[in-house]
Amino acid sequence: MTTFARLSSRIEEWANALTARISVGRLARFAAQFAFNWAGLAVLVQGGAIRAEGIATVGGLLGAAVITTLASQGAQYFGVFLFQRRIGDYYLNVLIGLSANVMVTALATAGLSVAREVFLVSGIGFGIVIFGLGLLSDLRSHFFPRRGIGIFFGTFNPFHNSHLELIRRALDERRLEKVIVHPTGVPWLHVRALNRGEIRVACQENGFQIYETTDRADIHADYFPTGNAFLAPETRWHLIRLAVEEAGLSDRVEVAYMADTYAEKGFFGVVAKIRRAHPGVPLHGLHGSDAGGMHARLIMDECGWIYPIPFLRRNGVSATAIREGQKGLTATAVAQALEQIAAGAGEIQVQIGPSEDLRKYQNQGGSLVPLV
Repeated sequence: MTTFARLSSRIEEWANALTARISVGRLARFAAQFAFNWAGLAVLVQGGAIRAEGIATVGGLLGAAVITTLASQGAQYFGVFLFQRRIGDYYLNVLIGLSANVMVTALATAGLSVAREVFLVSGIGFGIVIFGLGLLSDLRSHFFPRRGIGIFFGTFNPFHNSHLELIRRALDERRLEKVIVHPTGVPWLHVRALNRGEIRVACQENGFQIYETTDRADIHADYFPTGNAFLAPETRWHLIRLAVEEAGLSDRVEVAYMADTYAEKGFFGVVAKIRRAHPGVPLHGLHGSDAGGMHARLIMDECGWIYPIPFLRRNGVSATAIREGQKGLTATAVAQALEQIAAGAGEIQVQIGPSEDLRKYQNQGGSLVPLV
């Protein structure tokens, strides 16, 4: 079942990458899971493991496959929803949800009346919620007020030209007062895995901390969906500030790092803090169509009425390409800093634009500390 959930997620990510639309991704996931569930139920009916009379009470083979799929998707999303709020384990939550759905489906198709009602209500209810919220999110990306504040979350590992392009586009198209950029700290998934000894920091290469799994790791878990090499959170924060300053956007972009809030409540806490600081102001969520960007979109959707600003990733600019050594994808100041960090320089010196303003940092094992 964990393999089934993981493959379904990959199909959803593929559809999201092409469209940056929540509804399309969920529909693609539904189609894949429906085909699997329909085939599985057909085999069980044909082999006599499920009585034809029982499955007829839940809409026949087609109806049972539809309801099973809706309930399955809802259970998986609910498991992830709980994990993002620091309740339970990511993969265990999903597995429990899937297992519960299998049990209810088995009892419902066996003709048990109570299970049949639970089966129908959970499937239809989850379907309305999952697809309804996704549709509302996509509608908000088309119908939005041209004012307010943008929020931009991500690992920014490192911050690159596509990030700057999305910020400029958001400020211009939606006439925003400003954009607040906030990088991740250590993701909650990694915090849990580190505490359990399932992953560890193996070494440091070119200033990046390289994570690896240990023999205690869950073989089904994907601990590094966005890669296993990370710059220190403080370093990523400083690199964003350098890029923003070089681009001449310092007066309209706030680079935030609410370390304590993020550590305690993640981006849910960060959004809540931004709302308290700007009551009644519309929030617009910037994101790419890659897996990390769509994950940030999901978090923002769960924080309330935020207007998405989707950005299709088509230009080949990515943090992965930069980590692999490709040049020319970042601001000049960021490139200067990364080159010196990779060389292991104890003091990092960066020039900002034609004004030749100099920024100096102490390199403490890959973590930058400003020098006055």
